[in-house]
This record gives sequence, structure tokens and C-alpha cells, in this order.
Amino acid sequence: MIVKTIVVGFILLIACSGAAFGYLRYFEPRPVDTTELRVYGEDAYAINYCELPVLGGDGLMANEIPKAYTLSCTVDQWPAPILAGCTEPLPPEAADLRGLWRVTEGQLGHIERIEQCGNRVVVSNHRFIHDFRTTGKLKDGANDINTRNCTRVRATMTWDSEKVLNFKAVGLITVATRYLSGKDTLAWTYPGHPISRLERICYLPSP
Repeated sequence: MIVKTIVVGFILLIACSGAAFGYLRYFEPRPVDTTELRVYGEDAYAINYCELPVLGGDGLMANEIPKAYTLSCTVDQWPAPILAGCTEPLPPEAADLRGLWRVTEGQLGHIERIEQCGNRVVVSNHRFIHDFRTTGKLKDGANDINTRNCTRVRATMTWDSEKVLNFKAVGLITVATRYLSGKDTLAWTYPGHPISRLERICYLPSP
């Protein structure tokens, strides 16, 4: 009887977890879009991304800039920097991954931009904006769109003791990591792919 109760409880747990995951991925309503209008109105190609702002705390703080979201699952436009003007220092557990990065080994053709300010990290390219705080809590994570299939992205980011940035699906399973493997080299891991290595570039290639 005890074994049967345990088995039934386990099955119910799996079923509830699956239902919750399905809801978060396919049915949860999108949050109110607080992306600033300038993000898709300014020219992202005119910016030198090697000129990184000094994070000395004399400008905007991270919580003064509204959270940004991917426009739609069909967007094909580089957004302007989300954290422009933000100078809040990074927390001690964080590595400085800021910049514009292009894959030289691995998933060739991929370019992404990483912004950081305080405990906020924004990873963007021409298809998406994923805006996080690195608290590991879903309410502070990305609540956005997977532009490959128009399903939802619900994920968190946290730093580990080696200053590796961990991207966790629904806050539980690490599905991607980013870390510095040299001053101007970023390493990126993603399930089903070899490690990608990215070089720092200063300007977006012409569209």
C-alpha cells in the first residue's frame, strides 16, 4: 500500500510538472511590454560597441531602465542598447562580458550583444532581446519569445563560483553558459552543439 501511494504520488508530480512546463511554454500570457520606444527606433549600426561605459555609478541605475522584450517572433532588426546610460557597478560575483561578439568557432554566423549594469544582463541579437536580473528567480528572468518556433522563453540567469553565466530553463535546468576564455574571447555552450568561441567586434556588420 505504501509503495502504491509513493508511485501514484510520483506520477502525479510528473504530470503536474509537465502541465506547468506546458503552460509556461505555450499558454502563459505575455507580460505588458515595457520596452522603451527608442530601442527599435535608434540606429544600432552607428554605435562603437568597443567603447564600453565606465560603471562608476554616476549615471542611471539598472532599476531606472524599463525591462525590454522581443518585439515578436518574426522580428529581424537589431535593437539599440537597452541599458544605455546605465553605470551601476557590477556585483562582485559577475564577470564583465559586455560587448558585441561574433562566433569564430562553432555556430558560425551568430552575433550577439551582451549588456550589463548592476545585476542586470541583456543578451540581444537581430531576432531577440533576453533581459534578466541574475537572481535565479523566474520573476527576474526572461519572459519572452523563442523566435525559432514562436513558443515562450521562461528562464533565469545566475553566476556560479567560477564567474560563469548560467542560463537555466524555467530556473531549473542549465541549457547554456557564457564565460570569458581570454580578454577578447567569449565561450558559449548550448545543448547539442560543440563549444562556440566568439571574438569581440566593434561595429555591427552592414545589413
